[in-house]
Amino acid sequence: MSITSLTAVEIAAKLRSKEVSAVEVTTAFLDRIDSEDAKYGAFLAYDREKAIAEAEAAQGRIDSGDSLPMTGVPVAVKDNISTEGIETTCASKILKGYIPPYDATVVEKLKAQGAIILGKTNLDEFAMGSSTETSAYKLAHNPWDLTRTPGGSSGGSAAAVAADLAPVSLGSDTGGSIRLPASFTGTVGYKPTYGRCSRFGLVAFASSLDQIGPITKTVEDAALLAEATTGHDERDATSNPAPAVSSRELKSGTLKGLKLAFPREMYGEGTDPEVQKAIQASLDALRREGATVDEISIPSIPLGVTTYYIIAPAEASSNLARFDGVRYGPRSQGQGHIDVVAKTRAEGFGHEVKARIMIGTYALSAGYYDAFYLRAQQVRAMMTQQFLDAFKDYDFIVSPTAPVVAFKLGDLSQDPMAMKTLDYCTIPANMGGLPGISIPCGFAHGLPVGLQLMGAPMEDERMLQAAYCAEQLFAVSPKRPNL
Repeated sequence: MSITSLTAVEIAAKLRSKEVSAVEVTTAFLDRIDSEDAKYGAFLAYDREKAIAEAEAAQGRIDSGDSLPMTGVPVAVKDNISTEGIETTCASKILKGYIPPYDATVVEKLKAQGAIILGKTNLDEFAMGSSTETSAYKLAHNPWDLTRTPGGSSGGSAAAVAADLAPVSLGSDTGGSIRLPASFTGTVGYKPTYGRCSRFGLVAFASSLDQIGPITKTVEDAALLAEATTGHDERDATSNPAPAVSSRELKSGTLKGLKLAFPREMYGEGTDPEVQKAIQASLDALRREGATVDEISIPSIPLGVTTYYIIAPAEASSNLARFDGVRYGPRSQGQGHIDVVAKTRAEGFGHEVKARIMIGTYALSAGYYDAFYLRAQQVRAMMTQQFLDAFKDYDFIVSPTAPVVAFKLGDLSQDPMAMKTLDYCTIPANMGGLPGISIPCGFAHGLPVGLQLMGAPMEDERMLQAAYCAEQLFAVSPKRPNL
């Protein structure tokens, strides 16, 4: 078995036993990116010399007995997460050439552990999209079928892991952008409780919804990466004072006796019948293992997509006001300040970003704020309360991660509403700040299907335990695309 097909936990074990060196591991992944990424479009930038230098330093730590769990393990980072000395574009022309002078907190934490930053992964522009087709630079392709999308917005991060270009990666999740690509690529995608992972250095899309999290091959890897990157950060005003997510008790859980709720509203109108079959088979397997799975009703779920597409664009219209060509990125020529800013934004932002900025600005404008934004926040509060009420009686909520399997690139480009409903099952976790995870549970039409678990706020460790048990039960994670 090649180094690049191993999990992060397996790589860490081989590094500690001195079977391989950190330089050998990093070189193997860089060589694979060089030779194979043209097919997948997973990476937007990587620096071989920088990565090798980090690997040499990591090996020094291993040799001196100063290693930590992630020392020497390569990590791919979504290109909306700030990396000192490596271009960070958010897959947008408006940030082309921007090299941050600082690292995001999650990158700082990884470097402190001695992890290797492999490079920056492709995404939908400013994380706005569900297929990575709005990237200004290139398409990302699903390793299970190169004609299909790996999902979005963290499509490059998911494709990198599924294609063995990186053992683990970091993505960001505003409405499902970690979990949806994980479902489409047969990987594990984990969105922590809002506030458990610092957003400092994450280029903001919708600040009350955004959260950084892992995309990995296994739940164990996700827990390992979360442990290294989460925890309180004084530089993030929304950071929770809780300690980092712990992986210590990951394997001590059991499915027996768990009470799981399946909201009937999670099967929306567009749910593929074959996806339903795979989900039902998974629920039956959970029941046979001793878990209780009850069908319940959470009436606000069908309102999630509409509510999200008022709140998220409203916050985006505020956050993206800083991109004016004055401080960073390319600047267009014009007559006076207003003309320069207008031309810079017209040329620098893509269609989807412009549309969301305009929608958000409209929703916040005088005369419409109460009718749209305020009303959406009221619906959000109602949805959050209905989920919290469900957690009074149940340990976790289960659902499909996505209503469909990975679709062909271009199939939904002329149907923006169909594209937006892909987040139907994942949006509630962002609305309520809940932890959510997608794990591979089966196949439909020969493509991966993800099962989503959602927990009550701060129940990350228990949710990861349940996900680990379910992963062992389904035994789907070891099945990889034919690379």
